[in-house]
Amino acid sequence: MLAAAPTARDPDTFRGVEITPRQSFILRKVVEAHVELDHPVGSKWIAEQDDVPWGPSTVRGELARLEEVGLLEHPHTSAGRVPTDRGYRVYVDAILDEGRLPVPRKPLELSTMRREVDEAMRATTEQLSQVTNLLALVTAPPIETATIRRVEVLLLQPQVAMVVVITSTGGVTKRVISYDEPVDPGLVDWAGSYLNEAVGGLDVGSRMLSGRLTDSQLSEREREFLATLGPAFTELEHTAENNLYMDGAARLLSEHRVDELSQIGALLEVLEHRRALLGVLRESLFEPSVYLRIGAENATPELRSLSLVAANYGLARRNLGAVSVIGPLRMDYPHAIISVRQAARELSRFVAEVYDE
Repeated sequence: MLAAAPTARDPDTFRGVEITPRQSFILRKVVEAHVELDHPVGSKWIAEQDDVPWGPSTVRGELARLEEVGLLEHPHTSAGRVPTDRGYRVYVDAILDEGRLPVPRKPLELSTMRREVDEAMRATTEQLSQVTNLLALVTAPPIETATIRRVEVLLLQPQVAMVVVITSTGGVTKRVISYDEPVDPGLVDWAGSYLNEAVGGLDVGSRMLSGRLTDSQLSEREREFLATLGPAFTELEHTAENNLYMDGAARLLSEHRVDELSQIGALLEVLEHRRALLGVLRESLFEPSVYLRIGAENATPELRSLSLVAANYGLARRNLGAVSVIGPLRMDYPHAIISVRQAARELSRFVAEVYDE
């Protein structure tokens, strides 16, 4: 994965830490070996690698200096070293700075999915979790960005009607209304025709929508009937808690990773309270490239034993949501970053086609 060993030149600065090219090279060897092998990495092992031209004593000295600046640490009494949160951060920053992300191992495909955004969200989380072996999360576009595509008003029983509202993103809301008296079937048919003509194409959160339901040119009987259907439209704006899709919790909490997650109980709690995760992912909408928080960099206490990688997706002039993975500090960061970016690009293409319909 690494190029030839570097020659000496001035130190590079990453997040306020100055390290030489040789130290950066050795840091990468430690990070990548630890991610792959899951044990501390020693100077002897590094010196034995084909692309390392230095002896064990030289490598040992560089490892000590990397530990002094807080990029590596000794776990217990082991002779080897493992990266710190800061070490992972410097490693990832260097990878991004040099544009050395790998080619995706397995492309994400959404073309075979039904043209509904909720199905695309589920497909993305499932595939992203599979290719990264991490917990995958996707936030759906805010409901207020959708428009009303179609309205159905049905008479289920003489005194029971149902209104179905279908949005441009594939969202479906159904509401059943009971009446004290039998409903005129002609009024039900009229309501379906009127609503499709009057509110079809309007934004879900549009002020015009409520105006169309109370139009003064309608008869009192028509307005009264539309008033009973109105909640089906207003309820569309209160579905924020349902726009987070997750997959892969079992992979994240698999047996061989339990010792890496010191806050499993707290993590499970934050997974149950989706609003907290939505708040975290909302921050990523303002990152132009990749949103990355490693360990203690996470503002949410429950995530401080984990790392989060996210990228936003959306339309040309508006970000609509975020694609992300959550996993242990010992994560394959280049693979996670490129996988999240690819998923975000695929979703951007998908929603652009849906919103252009």
